[in-house]
This record gives sequence, C-alpha cells and structure tokens, in this order.
Amino acid sequence: MTQALHDQIHQILAKNADPVSLQPLSSVAEVKDIASSGEVVKVVLHFGYPLERARASLQPALEALLAPLASKLELVLSWAVKPAQNKPLEGVGKVKNIIAVSSGKGGVGKSTTAVNLALALAAEGARVGMLDADIYGPSQSLMLGVAPGTRPAIEQDKFFVPVPALGLQSISMGYLATADTPMVWRGPMASGALQQLLKQTLWDDLDYLIVDMPPGTGDIQLTLSQQVPVAGAVVVTTPQDIALLDAKKGVEMFRKVHVPVLGIVENMATHICSQCGHEEHIFGQGGGERMAREYGVPVLGSLPLSLSIREQADGGKPTVVAEPDSEISSLYRQIALRAAGSLAGMAQAAGGAGAFPSISIVND
Repeated sequence: MTQALHDQIHQILAKNADPVSLQPLSSVAEVKDIASSGEVVKVVLHFGYPLERARASLQPALEALLAPLASKLELVLSWAVKPAQNKPLEGVGKVKNIIAVSSGKGGVGKSTTAVNLALALAAEGARVGMLDADIYGPSQSLMLGVAPGTRPAIEQDKFFVPVPALGLQSISMGYLATADTPMVWRGPMASGALQQLLKQTLWDDLDYLIVDMPPGTGDIQLTLSQQVPVAGAVVVTTPQDIALLDAKKGVEMFRKVHVPVLGIVENMATHICSQCGHEEHIFGQGGGERMAREYGVPVLGSLPLSLSIREQADGGKPTVVAEPDSEISSLYRQIALRAAGSLAGMAQAAGGAGAFPSISIVND
C-alpha cells in the first residue's frame, strides 16, 4: 500500500503543472512525508519557493488534485529556498540566489519592476535584498522611501551594513553620493564600485538578492554576469519594436555568459483610460510573446501603463506595499513567483531528486 501510494502521488506531481509557478509540480515540490491512519492520509509537500500569500490559492488546488488518494486527505505545505547553483557569492554576506533585473534600454520601467518583484518575494515570506547596480542613475533609495542623506553603517572600517527599507535589505550608490552628484566614472571604475557593493555588504542570510541593473549591455552588466554567480535574469521590455530590439541584445548577452534567462516582463503592455475604461495597446501588441517564442523563454507577465504605479514608486511606497491586494500587485506577485519557481526547479535539478520521503502507517 505504501509504495503504491507513493507512486500515485509522484505520478500526479509529474503530470500536473504548479498553478502558481507554472513549473511541473515534480520540479518545484518534494514529497517529504506520507502518513496513513485509518481513513486519513497525511501528505507533506515541500516547495522550493516562498508561498505564504500564495498558500491560500495553492492549498485548495493541490487538495483537489490529490483528493482521489483517500477519502480523508490532510495536506501540509512547507517551503524553503535553496541555491539554484552551487557557486556561492565570494563576499562577506550570505546570499542564496542573485536575480538580475535588466533591460536593453532605459525608460521601460526596469527599476520599478525590480523593486516590486523584491517586495513581492518578501511578502511571500522570503528574506530579500535589493542592490541598486545602476551606478550612474540610482533610484532605489527614492522608491524605497529612504530618507535623503541616509548612509549605511560601516563595520570593521570596510563593510557596509544594508539599509533596512520596507522589509528589504538594501544598498545603493544613492546612499553614498548626493542626489546632485553625477557619477562621472569610466567603465572600470563603475564595475569596481559594483563589486564592492556586492561583496563588501553584510547581507544577512538572503534567499534572494534582486539586482537592479543599469540599462544596456556594457561593462557593469558583463562584470555582474561574469564575476558574480547570478542564478538567473529577468529582462524587462515594452511592446514597441525599438525596445524589443534592445531587449533581445540583453537576452543574447546573458546567454553568452551562461546566465539563465528566467523570463521576460512586458511592461506598459496596455493603457486603460481612467475616464472611460477603454483598453488600448498604445505601444504595440504581442511583442513580448513573439520575443519569448524566438528565444524559448517564458513571458512571466504583462503589466499595464498605470499612473498609480509611477506615483506610488516615486512616493516611496511601491504598488506591492501601497496596494497589496490590488490587481497590479497580484501581477507583480505572479511574476515574482514564476521566477522563483524557475529557480526552485533549477535547485532541485542540481540537487537531485532528494531523499525518499518518510512513510508511516497507523491502524491501517
């Protein structure tokens, strides 16, 4: 009975997609425990991505899938984030997964997307850091509502202590220079500054470090991709052709340096008139999907052109914090969990199938 039950569960996981991350259930969840007591079967599924908010929708969906196993099913969901690759960050802080949020050109909403994805992962229970790697135009301190003039504490005369903001650990060049001081640096200087921010920051046991990259494919991007163990990249674009051309260059760059592209975020995909509710694709339609098919990567999600997104980010309370139950916040959480699910699948593949679950039978 035990082996048959175990085989049934694994067949169900192998045949069905995770409704949250869209990955195969067998790649993001492990069977940790099976216990049978009379008519009751208890199954513990352990996920590789955070799911505190997602649990409310995930639990009933999985209970429906596993219902044929027993007349009375008790399903328990647990989670823990694992590194997607076995190369740790060579620095003083502990970071499991580094996610680069990139764009081929400026003005597509990359920084706003990055901060909302970080906050969405934190809302699911993960320990998340934000590194503003846009050395020439740092903006995360403003978006996170950090008071002007805030400076990170220094330990042992050489290590930065992350600045806490909205539940994130953050570091940015914006904390080290005034808002009116331009970074007039050549590429090697900027790349050196990025490495210092990464490796000399006392990150406190992060599940994810979100890196807000500068636009383009220059020195800083190559430094991060080649010298730092980036687990995966998210490429942000708008549907218009010129933005897609530049976004393709970003995807190609990550491929050449062997950084997995977790997916594409299509920003400003539609505009909904605040007066009449009419929806219009003012920057074109379907560009992100065509690009995704061309490169064999998923579209993690599409976001509307919305005045509230801009106003909330500029006001120091991005949408996921300002309106956590809104439709737009739901889209950001969808994107974040799909990316996290992809990393969970990579971590499970790298670590093998895992230990065989414990199985116990009482009064069977």
